Amino acid sequence: MIKYSVAMGIRVLCIFAILFVPGWWAIIPLIGAIFLPYFAVVVANVSTDPRRAEVQRPGNILPMTPPPPAGPRDDTKDTDE
Repeated sequence: MIKYSVAMGIRVLCIFAILFVPGWWAIIPLIGAIFLPYFAVVVANVSTDPRRAEVQRPGNILPMTPPPPAGPRDDTKDTDE
């Protein structure tokens, strides 16, 4: 998240630089303001080092017992009694 925030901060600076840079030099911050969001998202979505990821081994999975079956329903009982 920090990498993305830094990239968006640089993008804001590029937008302000467009207003103050004269002539054709304004194209450089304009290109930065246009393409920086794409690269910021790509960098933000890159996962961390796979060697550091925590691995869940099958031995840690606990078996789950199914719930007990419900008894036969008896719809003939009168509940008004």
